[in-house]
Amino acid sequence: MRGLVRVVAFLALLAQGCAAARIEPEWPAPSGPLASLKGRPGLVIGAPHGKSDAGTDRMGAELARRTGFGLVVATYADLDAGRRRFNVNRPTEGVPGDPPSEEVATEHARQVYEAYVGHVQAAAQGPLHLYVELHGNGRKETAARIEIATVGVSREDAWRLRTLLELVRDAHLGGKPEIPRLDVLVEPLDRLYYNASAVKQVGIFKLPQRAIHIELPRVARTVGRPAYTDVLADFLTQAAGLLHARGR
Repeated sequence: MRGLVRVVAFLALLAQGCAAARIEPEWPAPSGPLASLKGRPGLVIGAPHGKSDAGTDRMGAELARRTGFGLVVATYADLDAGRRRFNVNRPTEGVPGDPPSEEVATEHARQVYEAYVGHVQAAAQGPLHLYVELHGNGRKETAARIEIATVGVSREDAWRLRTLLELVRDAHLGGKPEIPRLDVLVEPLDRLYYNASAVKQVGIFKLPQRAIHIELPRVARTVGRPAYTDVLADFLTQAAGLLHARGR
């Protein structure tokens, strides 16, 4: 019965969220590898690999437009033909998919990281209450699911977030059999392939009160991008309210 009451409550939250007015800031044309936009104070969406994690820059901009969150997008090019890149959200360089132990700290990477942090802090306009990062991957192990690593989120709140995202997903994908229905895993409730351990230890996840690290498979950023942008826009709108209420 308790579970049923919670599901009904989530459906009510979803209905309220769909009807709520949203701030729609205008995204400026980026003039360099870092671009940012102010939105609702304390709420920021980041796409630190907007170029190499294909589609996350455009998804981030659209999500910010719909939710009113601030936005920071980084579009640094790869450093060499081996796909080595600045990790941006931490002061290291590395190759996508390699373990954190193989990342290398460099002075240039530190400068890039500090610049990114500065943009995030400016977009937050004060304390960073909720920071959301968008990432993409092409691994077969995670091709059928969305993984969400977290900071400052209890097991109970992870259950709430997972249930909310599943409900929103089903509401938006009903009648769209051509769009894969991706599973949802949320930390610390679920065990993840991408747990953002390096970002938590030495990166930007040390700053916010709460953080949500969203890993999207390729299908959610390509053919399924319009549908999953709708899903994430409603999810983040409701998640911000839920976590704020729980944090009081």
